[in-house]
Amino acid sequence: MLLIGLTGSIATGKSTVSALLSSAPYSLPLVDADVLARQVVEPGTKGYKAIVQHFGPTTPDLLVAPSESMPENGPSGKGRPLNRPALGKRVFGDSEERKKDRAVLNGIVHPAVRKEMGRLILRSYLQGNWAVVLDVPLLFESSLDRFCGTVVVVAVRDPDIQMKRLMDRDSHLSREDAENRVRSQTDVREKARRCEARGLHKGAVLWNDGTKEELQVNLDSVVTSLRKRSPWWWSWLLVAFPPFAVLSAGWAYWQNIQINKRWQQESEDR
Repeated sequence: MLLIGLTGSIATGKSTVSALLSSAPYSLPLVDADVLARQVVEPGTKGYKAIVQHFGPTTPDLLVAPSESMPENGPSGKGRPLNRPALGKRVFGDSEERKKDRAVLNGIVHPAVRKEMGRLILRSYLQGNWAVVLDVPLLFESSLDRFCGTVVVVAVRDPDIQMKRLMDRDSHLSREDAENRVRSQTDVREKARRCEARGLHKGAVLWNDGTKEELQVNLDSVVTSLRKRSPWWWSWLLVAFPPFAVLSAGWAYWQNIQINKRWQQESEDR
C-alpha cells in the first residue's frame, strides 16, 4: 500500500486537494491530521486536560464563554470547548515566547495524533487499499515524511496570493494575525523545493496559483502516474504476506532516511 504524504501551508489549497483525493474518481481513504488534532483535544480527553492545565492560568478566554447555549461545564458535562482563536494567539507568531508555547502545544497534541494515525493506516492496509492519503500540515517538520512512499506538496509561488486567500477565508483575522499564522509555518516554497529534491516518483509539487480546474488537471496527472506504479494486485499481495509488507515499508523508510540526509547536507552547504 502506498502512503501518500500530503502537505502544504495555510491557504495554499491543501484542503482542496485532500477533498478531491477522498472523493470520486479517486476515493482514497484519508487520514487528516487536522481532524484528528481536534478530536484528541475535545473536552474530557487527556489532551484537553493538559492544554487547560498549561495554558488556562495565563489565558482567561481559553475556553468558549458560557452562555444560554453553552453550559458552564459544556454540552457533554466534560468541560467547555477550547476557544481556538484565543489559543491561536498564544501559539502563532515567530517570537521566542510564541515558539515555546507552540512547542508545548505540539508536545501535547502530536503524540495522540500519531497514535490515531497508526490505527487508521493499519485499517486501510487490512482493507486492501492501493493507497492512503496522510494529510499533515507539518509533514516535514514532524518527520512523518520518513514513512511515506511519496510526498505531494500543494504550494503557491506568489506569497500575496496565499495572504489574500487566508484573509478571504478567515475574515476575522487582522493582517497581523494572518501574517503570524503564515510565519509560524515553514515557507511553502521551501517545502516545494524539499519535495522536488526527493526525486522522481518520490515527490510531486502541485502549484496552485491558478484556478481549481487547473489544480484538478495537475492532480489527475500525479495520481495517474502513482497508480501505474501501484497496481491493485500489489496491495493484496502485501495483505496476503504481512512479512513482505513489513520489508517493503522498511525499505521505503530506509530510502527516506537517505533522502533526508542528502537534503540536510544540501541545506548546510547553501
